[in-house]
Amino acid sequence: MSFIIAGLGNPGEEYQDTRHNVGRMVVDAFVKAQDFPALEMSKVLKALTSEGKLKKEKVVVLEPETFMNKSGESVAKLVKTKKAAASLIVVHDDLDLPLGRLKVSFNKSSGGHRGVESVIKAVKTQEFIRVRVGISPETAGGKLKKPQGDALVNDFIVDPFKKAEADIMKKVAKRGADALVAIILEGRDKAMGEFNSL
Repeated sequence: MSFIIAGLGNPGEEYQDTRHNVGRMVVDAFVKAQDFPALEMSKVLKALTSEGKLKKEKVVVLEPETFMNKSGESVAKLVKTKKAAASLIVVHDDLDLPLGRLKVSFNKSSGGHRGVESVIKAVKTQEFIRVRVGISPETAGGKLKKPQGDALVNDFIVDPFKKAEADIMKKVAKRGADALVAIILEGRDKAMGEFNSL
C-alpha cells in the first residue's frame, strides 16, 4: 500500500513559522526523522515532495506550494479514487485544539478549515485521515481562548509563534511525526488510541 502525507500551509518564507504552517512543520519533522530525501519542488504537482519507505510501506510526502485554500489542487493529482483517499493523511492546524495537543481523526467535515475544505472538494470525499494540530492558547484553568471573528482569526493564524509557543511546537512536531509513523505501521485506530489522549 502507498500512503500520501500532505502537510498543509502557505508557501514563502514570511509564513514559515506561523500557526497556519504547523502541518508543514510536522511533515518536515517526519521527513527528517525518517531520513527521507530533502523535499524538492515538483512543477507537475505544484508542491514540494519527497518519498521513501517505512518498513514495506511506500510513503509520498507533499507540501502544496499553492496557498492554503487551494491545497486540494496538488493532493488531487495523487489521490484519484476513493480507495486512494483512504491512505491519504492530511496534517493541518486546528483552532479547536489547544497548542500542544494533536488529534488523529477520520471521515470528518472540514470544520471550516479552508485547506481541508479544498482537499475534500478536490478528492470528492472526506474519508481520509487527518492529523489535527492545536494552535489556540488556553487560560490558566485550561479553557480554550480561541480568537473570534474572521479578521481576528485571519491575523492570528498568520502570526508567527512566540518563543515559548515555538518551543512547545517543536515537541508537538516531533509527536506529530511519531503519530504519522503509528498511522502507517499500526493503523489509524491504534494511532487514535495512542495520540488522542495525550
